[in-house]
Amino acid sequence: MTTAQIANQKPITVTVGYGTPDASTPLGPMDIPLREPGAHDVVLRIEYCGVCHSDIHQARDEWNNTVWPCVPGHEIVGRVVEIGSHVTKFAAGDRVGVGCMVDSCRHCEACRGGEEQYCEGPRGFTATYNGPFKPDGTNTFGGYSSQIVVNEDFVLRIPAGMDPKSVAPLLCSGVTTFSPLKHFKIGNGDTIGVVGIGGLGHVAIQIAKALGATVIAFTRTPEKATDAKRFGATDVVVSTDSQAMEKYAGKLDFILSTVPTSHDVNPYLALLKRDGRMTLVGALEALEPGINNGPAAFHRLSLGGSLIGSIEETQEILDFCAANDIASTVELIPIERVNEAFENVNDCKVRYRYVIDMEGSLSS
Repeated sequence: MTTAQIANQKPITVTVGYGTPDASTPLGPMDIPLREPGAHDVVLRIEYCGVCHSDIHQARDEWNNTVWPCVPGHEIVGRVVEIGSHVTKFAAGDRVGVGCMVDSCRHCEACRGGEEQYCEGPRGFTATYNGPFKPDGTNTFGGYSSQIVVNEDFVLRIPAGMDPKSVAPLLCSGVTTFSPLKHFKIGNGDTIGVVGIGGLGHVAIQIAKALGATVIAFTRTPEKATDAKRFGATDVVVSTDSQAMEKYAGKLDFILSTVPTSHDVNPYLALLKRDGRMTLVGALEALEPGINNGPAAFHRLSLGGSLIGSIEETQEILDFCAANDIASTVELIPIERVNEAFENVNDCKVRYRYVIDMEGSLSS
């Protein structure tokens, strides 16, 4: 599609998407409203959208906060087809991205500090789909659709030369793993663990390696060892092998867990040096079993979480990945296979991220 053709396309008030009206119904075609573009808005025609495990959590209401109907998708790459009269950052024809957020209160301390993901406004940040982070009944619809309208401040520039299919997951998995690595200044001289070699983990290994850290990967799937080393891991440990785990007892400076569900963190805490830290970016639920604070106290260990990343960090990781030849390993699918993709993600059968060919699947 040429730039002139893109520029001549007009936005529509209803767009076609793929979603579900409730937690028990498979995703299927539905018409969804497209809000009227304002002066600061950008209208995107969506080309690709990654399938994140959080899409499954939301579509199946596993976090008990889903607003219906639910149209998932927050790893969006597309072309600008229209801009508002006051838009200065983008032009028709630009290839751009949209990640996990499309707005925030803009006024709280977190927002003023450039950390919109921790927005302390009354509704929190506005998620790309499923409405505000603190649901109040209003809704937003995500990238499993043909078009989306987003304020220009929450649109990302895609560096030239990057494969748009492989870029899509970086808008969530890339920034979600990069943000804590940056915040805790992981780099040269650090030995870190990455737990889980999946959609987030395989990108986290590449980013940490490029930052200068020595990376040890932990997985329950021995067959992923070769890939993990190709991504940059110095060693790969099968986490169910107690002897292999013991090898790294007290050896790691930092551990990043990308496991998207509740899991036992105690075996990993034992791998940290004194003053070591473990950060969880996948699980947003109670940990099972609980934490044994004895070892944590005796070694002054810290356990915490990190939530996606800011808009500034998202642009930073896109540029960093472009400069360091980092990409997601993806399998391109049509939207009609998304329910199958959900099952395969739950069964850990994807290597390593599904990306939906939205432009090839839906037409407005």
